[in-house]
Amino acid sequence: MGVNLRELIVGHEIEWGELRGKRIAVDAMNTLYQFLSTIRQPDGTPLMDLKGRITSHLSGLFYRSIRIYENGIKPCYVFDGKPPELKGRELEERKERKESAEEKWAEAKERGDLESARKYASMTSRFTKEMIEDSKRLIGAMGMPQVQAPSEGEVQCAHMCIKGDVYATASQDYDSLLAGSPILIRNLTMQEKFNLEKIDLEENLQKLGIGREELVDIAILVGTDFNVGGVRGIGPKRGYQIVKEGKMEEYKEALGAKYEMIRKLFLEPRVEERYELRWRKPNSEAIRRLLIDEHNFSEMRVERGIRRLEEAYNQNVSQSSLNQWF
Repeated sequence: MGVNLRELIVGHEIEWGELRGKRIAVDAMNTLYQFLSTIRQPDGTPLMDLKGRITSHLSGLFYRSIRIYENGIKPCYVFDGKPPELKGRELEERKERKESAEEKWAEAKERGDLESARKYASMTSRFTKEMIEDSKRLIGAMGMPQVQAPSEGEVQCAHMCIKGDVYATASQDYDSLLAGSPILIRNLTMQEKFNLEKIDLEENLQKLGIGREELVDIAILVGTDFNVGGVRGIGPKRGYQIVKEGKMEEYKEALGAKYEMIRKLFLEPRVEERYELRWRKPNSEAIRRLLIDEHNFSEMRVERGIRRLEEAYNQNVSQSSLNQWF
């Protein structure tokens, strides 16, 4: 879900060329959920192989990663680890929303309402362990690095960005800003209908006249994945006003012990320090085994994608020193 800071945070539209040669930490689960929600048949049914296993996420991951590579961008995919205990309520509510959406999806299909069917279907997305492992296998076969976070992926992305190991975090959510990511890139979708957006954390903090700890306080008032709904009746603008006027103390009691626990998750997060960011030559045979042999992808389309991937890799290597690329 992520925290809703859209009314406060300002971004700037940028061109793809501004990211050429840059390392980007991609919130993997946020990205995969996008694929699973949107890459579907007209009635909302996801793409599947001959054994009935969902493949929408693999299709989106393969073709988007190729287009990102073709633009000279070096993605690193960061996966969620064990969710914090405080996230339990949000996960339970997500489960209930999915179950409700599945019922409405079935009803819409039965009455032939494809528009409603597709809308409800997009709300039913859920991942299995096998789907996540296949995603990791594909990323590895494409020669792109991946990092397993001990907890929240966006927090790990932010940590890598703070260290200077990557230029920015790529996600649709704003949570990485709370964890201190200096730069957030939204709409890394390669779709023309979405404008690429760059959000500078320091620029926004200066504009708002607050620090990151106060931004976290605003998020807690509004509601995060760890306190769904926040404080009743408080939206981003009202939360900003409360914090700006120094009235946060009045709300800490209502939030209870959870307040400090949530702050710690963003300000003192669990992160992985040992990771390797190395972009390698694609393993074409491994890609073929996974997509064509195991999941029945079109051989012609996969071969075309592999050629594009190899050409993009070779071009990027030739345009930068080996040390820069590898």
